[in-house]
Amino acid sequence: MPEPILVIDNVSKVYPGRRGMFGRSAEVQALKGISIAVDRGESFGLVGESGSGKTTLTRSILHLEQPTSGRILFEGRDLATLSGAELRRLRARVQIVFQDPYASLNPRMTVQDIVTEPMVVHQDVLGLGGRQRTERAAELLSLVGLGPQHLRRYPHEFSGGQRQRICIARALASGPELLLLDEPTSALDVSVQAQVLNLLCDLQDRLGLTYFFISHDLAVVRYLCSRVALIYRGELVEEGETGRIFDAPETEYAQMLIGAMPEVSVPR
Repeated sequence: MPEPILVIDNVSKVYPGRRGMFGRSAEVQALKGISIAVDRGESFGLVGESGSGKTTLTRSILHLEQPTSGRILFEGRDLATLSGAELRRLRARVQIVFQDPYASLNPRMTVQDIVTEPMVVHQDVLGLGGRQRTERAAELLSLVGLGPQHLRRYPHEFSGGQRQRICIARALASGPELLLLDEPTSALDVSVQAQVLNLLCDLQDRLGLTYFFISHDLAVVRYLCSRVALIYRGELVEEGETGRIFDAPETEYAQMLIGAMPEVSVPR
């Protein structure tokens, strides 16, 4: 059986209490022994309410947070053991698309500068010259349903859905294998959400991407993901194939979430 592309192995994260006027506050355990394995080429969903630990886990995968205990492995390599140079090379292969396309793009940069920026940052890995970067940016815009005619425009000239397409193009610029999708449609209108979700499905089919989809929206996760994990107050409550979780949830928390989920269809 092929090795998972991402393994989260018994990861816990504890934030120490803060010192204040009346003493030190209690420590906060953001993650409690989380274990997840994500297979190459699949869409894996992580679902939880605000404050459940989703953001902490995402930051840990990106190596922006250090787990208090446990390990995170990408292609079998423990992130904690990598050198600075190795981490930089890894970040070219693990990228993120954020929730808010309005806040994610620098308003002073053109689309060309935004999409080529990761190619400059990862120049040692990609080795692309200036003309090659511009050509690659034009290809990526076409891939996400825009076009090279938009390269000289600025973010304020685009709608929310178009901006999220630019964010996706930027995330693809370094040639990643794993995309972390942090609520990528929640700031968009429902009709635009459907367009972006269908784009993500199409890109996965074309490029063989692996998705780690972070969300509180069960309907969107059900549409996009083949497996899902539910997290509550830092603990993994239930995990399995999406169909099984939605049709026969085993835990009280899962039953409560799915029972409250509205019926949503995403047109293709």
